[in-house]
Amino acid sequence: MNLSQIHKTKFIPLHLVFWVAVWFFFVYFFSYNSNNANYVTWFSSFLLPITMITTYFVVYFLIPKYLLTKKYKNFILYSIYTLVFSAYFIIMATFVSFVFLSDMEFKKMPPMSRNYIFILILVYLVVFIVSFISLLSHNFKTIAENKELQNKILETQLEIKSQELNYLKKQIHPHFLFNTLNTIYGFAIKQSKNTPDIILKLSNLLDYILYQVDKPKVNLKEEVLHIKEYIDLEKIRFQDTLKVTFTTNDIDPNKQIAPMLLIPFVENAFKHGSLTDGFLKIDMKVYLDGDKLQFQIKNTFLNDDIQSNKEGIGLVNIKKRLNLLYKNNHQLQIDNDDNWFKVNLIITNLNNH
Repeated sequence: MNLSQIHKTKFIPLHLVFWVAVWFFFVYFFSYNSNNANYVTWFSSFLLPITMITTYFVVYFLIPKYLLTKKYKNFILYSIYTLVFSAYFIIMATFVSFVFLSDMEFKKMPPMSRNYIFILILVYLVVFIVSFISLLSHNFKTIAENKELQNKILETQLEIKSQELNYLKKQIHPHFLFNTLNTIYGFAIKQSKNTPDIILKLSNLLDYILYQVDKPKVNLKEEVLHIKEYIDLEKIRFQDTLKVTFTTNDIDPNKQIAPMLLIPFVENAFKHGSLTDGFLKIDMKVYLDGDKLQFQIKNTFLNDDIQSNKEGIGLVNIKKRLNLLYKNNHQLQIDNDDNWFKVNLIITNLNNH
């Protein structure tokens, strides 16, 4: 038995109060139909240490070492040993009381102290109650620890998920920025009147990429607006070699979406798209029906470039983000047909994430 658990417990005063209460209970029980206060007091005092030792042995040794570790055979075996030894000492206490407290006269013994079965029941009732409370306390403690552990695991998972999402959101190709800066540089040399407008659009887009991306959700209308600004910048860069259409229906301003979820598809179309008949052709559609979002984009490509379209880092990252954010509520279809690379994304229950 780990005695240090008893001595070092913070509840020693509580233990003392409990055992004093048990002693008074014994006195009250054995005083029934008896006026022999001396016998009752001493007999209760003889039973108390036996009850205490038995109880602590069960609570601090048998239960934690065998019952809680599911060694049931050993628990039953040692419980029987405990029962036998404690019963023996109870017999000894009864015999000593009979000899020294009643002068070996059976009639002088209090009625309740004559029935050995009642005495055993009384002692083991205390042992059972304390053991039950100990098991109940252990159960509550285990539940609390498990809940705390689950909360820590959940917090860790959320933190990992958040870090992964932040990483994926910030994996934006630098080629667009470099190309746009080169375009601005070219227009600046020519002292073009379009230079301030290009800088303003780039500034708005960079603000969205660098700052709004940290938000868990943004308005879908805002995402669409920045797609349009992205397209405007690419139009300036491609000039007469680009044919792009972008259609959308009326979007509820209350509908939200994860930031930078659609732009990577657009970026991928401009980066990996190919000129056919002298033009890069891109067609985009955004439709919102209740909580169902459908996004379609297709771009022209040459057969030699199809592998880079499918394996671009933007598409890889967006697939990971979709699985993290809309795991069971999205459909992503990517295929190619007749020199067109097509992406069709459907997100259901948009505002329930």
